[in-house]
Amino acid sequence: MSFRRAARLVCGFAGGSAVLVFAAVVADKHGYLRERFRLRETPTALHAAWLAANGWDYNWDKRDPSSTVNGKRKERAGDSGSPDTENNKPKATRHIFLIRHSQYNLNGNGDKERVLTPLGREQAELTGQRLAVLGLKYDLLIHSSMTRATETANILSKYLPEVELVSCDMLREGAPIEPVPPVGHWKPEAVYHEDGARIEAAFRRYIHRADAKQKEDSYEIIVCHANVIRYFVCRALQFPPEGWLRMGLNNGSITWLTIRPSGRVALRALGDSGFMPPDKLTQT
Repeated sequence: MSFRRAARLVCGFAGGSAVLVFAAVVADKHGYLRERFRLRETPTALHAAWLAANGWDYNWDKRDPSSTVNGKRKERAGDSGSPDTENNKPKATRHIFLIRHSQYNLNGNGDKERVLTPLGREQAELTGQRLAVLGLKYDLLIHSSMTRATETANILSKYLPEVELVSCDMLREGAPIEPVPPVGHWKPEAVYHEDGARIEAAFRRYIHRADAKQKEDSYEIIVCHANVIRYFVCRALQFPPEGWLRMGLNNGSITWLTIRPSGRVALRALGDSGFMPPDKLTQT
């Protein structure tokens, strides 16, 4: 739907009283056109503007069964009642727990020396205890291969001894995309191109609806980094990914994403660290 038509719809929803201010039509880093505007009106009109201009892409993970048959993309989507489509419908819900690593030695010379501080080890113990008392049947514990994430995952594993531990280089810290608004003191332009592709690939690998063959709900833990988690959240919720730097996450915090078989995504918790005493909370 064009932005001009969306604007007319919004004005209709708001009784013609909405004031639209056109800002620009720009191409973002992913190569598609994004129409930006501001709406000065009631929350209802603001919501209507967003839905009219954007909506929700149910095939965001390219796993919508109505667009594939036997794992292959159909020429035309829409045959949702065919036997093949029914057989390829996911039935399970995926729960993904994104854990930020604990506090580490910022003065270390390189990754190997950036080990967890004594407080960081305490934080990881508290996070491990929290995950254990939730009483969930975790399927996998994946962690970034960086030292601080690996150490955090190893401590968590003490409280989840039956859960398989897997290391992944794709989850290493980096700069996913240029933030908006920009940050004057941090301009790794050359890094965005390389890190962004890797972190986006990690998102596509780990954040998606369940496969049709998965029969039961799953609970997976991913231990990684603040930038990676914030980018994953923006992408999963279909928010502008350039907003990733507007969120703050405490060390050892828990972010909980739920992905339904329909492709709907819910953010159950963002940076939850309420299980830690106030004197144990850090963001560095």
